[in-house]
Amino acid sequence: QVQLLESGGGLVQAGGSLGLSCAASGRTFSRPVMVWFRQGPGKEREFVTGITWNGGNTAYADSVKGRFSISREYAKNTVYLQMNSLKPEDTAVYYCALGSRLTSTYRTYDYWGQGTQVTVSS
Repeated sequence: QVQLLESGGGLVQAGGSLGLSCAASGRTFSRPVMVWFRQGPGKEREFVTGITWNGGNTAYADSVKGRFSISREYAKNTVYLQMNSLKPEDTAVYYCALGSRLTSTYRTYDYWGQGTQVTVSS
């Protein structure tokens, strides 16, 4: 019904930049919120950022404010995560998710991508 496909993960040096993409397919019209979560080694899954599809309202975790930017492209049903000034602490598997409300609680989201690894070296 709904599938999310992430891409763009990789290895980058601290201070560098990396862009992630999440393409959505299927019946996504009732799930107007797309978000990014991440889970680092030995850490809990945490909210990174999210955006409402129609209004473009955004939310960011304090740890990434001023460094990360989320955007969406209507024509491709795709959400992007631009990550700048990356730190080793940003190393994690990054997941995109789709839901009805923009919250930082992962249990509220209905659909998830497979995750993409981001590794930031010092």
